[in-house]
Amino acid sequence: MKISIVIPAYNEEEGIKNVLEELKTYLKKNDIRTEIIVVNDGSKDKTKKILENIKDIKLINHPYNKGYGASIKTGVKNAQYDWILLYDSDGQHKPEYIKELIKYRDNYDMIIGNRKGYKGPLMRQPGKKLLTWTANYLVQKKIPDLNSGFRLIKKDLFLKFSHIYPNGFSLTTTITLAFFKEGLNIKYVPIRINKRNGKSTIRVFHGLEALITIFRTITLFSPLRIFLPASFFFFLLSLIISVFQSIPLKDFNISDTTILFFVFSLFLFFFGLLADQISAIRREIK
Repeated sequence: MKISIVIPAYNEEEGIKNVLEELKTYLKKNDIRTEIIVVNDGSKDKTKKILENIKDIKLINHPYNKGYGASIKTGVKNAQYDWILLYDSDGQHKPEYIKELIKYRDNYDMIIGNRKGYKGPLMRQPGKKLLTWTANYLVQKKIPDLNSGFRLIKKDLFLKFSHIYPNGFSLTTTITLAFFKEGLNIKYVPIRINKRNGKSTIRVFHGLEALITIFRTITLFSPLRIFLPASFFFFLLSLIISVFQSIPLKDFNISDTTILFFVFSLFLFFFGLLADQISAIRREIK
């Protein structure tokens, strides 16, 4: 099997050399035929200089920082093989799990490393759980790891959805949701990860970006999963208000607010139906 390994890198001077040397040693030892594509995403430290002195890699430099997702898209577009392995540059991933992913390639369209053990700073865990819970509800599946950066994926299927991928950290989230909603075959493989090298570039606003991405992606594939609950909420709200307003019966009067909520619930319901039909037609055209 020939695979293209895509590694996005931004300000990873502390560990990028060790990551690549360890990876190349493992690939050579196990006779895995690959090309290693490293996308330097406009790093401001010594990352670019270090990468220029490392042999047997294909280095692509962004003129400025475009984002994690943009770097992956650049790497995949320049890949020559049919399978793509996404691999982080911060030292979290262990190369020995590559063969674990490869062995499932005949039966699955994407194989993802389900991270066990260390999962980043404790303060991020509530936000991750909220994102995972939201995604689970919207795709009606239990997703073991929503945004793992260690995954093997078919190049043609990756490019099929490239028009909806964001340039930021939410790209892996979008791929996961898109594959689930399209009914493609996904396999999760348990992996252990290391503590990353250097400082993380993920910030609070990236969590908000991921949440918006989840809603945006599901709206593209299954709009009713969003509009139907919202419609039911406002309908129920208008019903509850009207009941309270009917007590006592002699003073029964439907307020403008109640009518507004009721009409808005109908608007959301029919808008969701229309969006669902447009989504179905769009998929047929694709």
